[in-house]
Amino acid sequence: MWAMNPSSLTSRRKFIKSTLVSSLAFPFFVPRLLSAPPSQKVLHASFGAGGMARADLTSIASHPSVELIAVADVEPAKANDLLKKWPDLRIYADWRELLQKEKELTSVNVSTPDHMHAPIGMSAMRKGLHVYGQKPLTHDLYETRRLTEVAHDKKLVTQMGIQIHSSAEYRLAVRLVQDGAIGKIKEVHTWSNKKWGDVASKPERTDPVPAGFNWDMWLGVCEERPFIGNGYYHPANWRKRLDFGTGTFGDMGCHIYDPVFKALAVTAPISVRSEGPAPNEHSWATDAIIHYVFPGTEYTEGKTVKVTWYDGSSRPPAEVASLAGPKLPEQGSIFLGTKGVMVLPHIARPILLPVEDFKDFKMPQVTGSNHWHQFVDAIQGKGKAMANFDYAGPLTEAVLLGSVASRFPNETLEWNAKKLQFTNISKANQYVRRKYRKGWEVAGL
Repeated sequence: MWAMNPSSLTSRRKFIKSTLVSSLAFPFFVPRLLSAPPSQKVLHASFGAGGMARADLTSIASHPSVELIAVADVEPAKANDLLKKWPDLRIYADWRELLQKEKELTSVNVSTPDHMHAPIGMSAMRKGLHVYGQKPLTHDLYETRRLTEVAHDKKLVTQMGIQIHSSAEYRLAVRLVQDGAIGKIKEVHTWSNKKWGDVASKPERTDPVPAGFNWDMWLGVCEERPFIGNGYYHPANWRKRLDFGTGTFGDMGCHIYDPVFKALAVTAPISVRSEGPAPNEHSWATDAIIHYVFPGTEYTEGKTVKVTWYDGSSRPPAEVASLAGPKLPEQGSIFLGTKGVMVLPHIARPILLPVEDFKDFKMPQVTGSNHWHQFVDAIQGKGKAMANFDYAGPLTEAVLLGSVASRFPNETLEWNAKKLQFTNISKANQYVRRKYRKGWEVAGL
């Protein structure tokens, strides 16, 4: 439905092939599953048929208890080849029609562009469906909070698509920090070389909508506008646009921030400050530098801990980068501890430095698990989905705060998470929640 640039899927596809199966929450709301045996079929539908949606639906449906029964896509033809494997699959052009007609569903995956994560996810949860939602959980902060609240209140099984969360590499990194391998954490620097932004102005033209593509349905909750071709919006570059994507933050922030957030056991940031360029009227910028200040935890040194994000061409300062060895990974993090340094490439095993200090260090044995199967197992009452919305919601909120901060360069925004508002720069609060297009309002949002 909403395809991604193929190159951005490479590492995900490698991970899909390499992950191992494991189990992990409990079912709710779908009555026939409450006392069902483990062999009970999980009837699943996908919102999206191409790109990351294809990876998600294929991975979820590879679980022996799952039956894929429906797919919705604004380009229905993208799902036609799925009929070879699932000949009884029902294909919809309108996600709302799928939710209305498919009465026996157990679960769904929401693998669309960012702007439709919340409308579809909320609508599914209000019907009692368990939800696997792609990252970032939503486009806006208010949406994230509401999805987190509803999932928790309804006791639904949820999982965000940060599949590396379940990998051995990221689990090992968390273990090392929490075991104190490098001491208390003083600060963390994390980065991505991706450039989901654009300095150019929006082209002033209207192009023909491709045959078989429902542009109005793709826009969804966003305001109407003319279609612009050559990939400006669809299928490749919607991440760059303010209304539809969340820039490099949304694409990679939830992945790369994840082991930092988990290892340090941080809560909501106290403040966030951007020292990179601001977005223009239509597109996110690149080369971000975002400084977060979190309350300290048992794993950090001091009452607060600083975490800084960089993307595009921006990188940690030379004195920090030099601690990682001769060359920084293209994406990853560096944890500065009181006893040493940990470099965590995205995606590879963590490295403890200086080498001579850890030459006799014995790495703990940590295994990975299949992130998608973990979600299905949890629906059947076999364990817990580890990136459920109780965890993924606060993580996404932290990431999205960086997006808001980028609109106010060199201003420190103070954040009150309980009230879901900025306390010192009131104009920033307009970006906490946006108004949906008339006729596209969603109950619960």
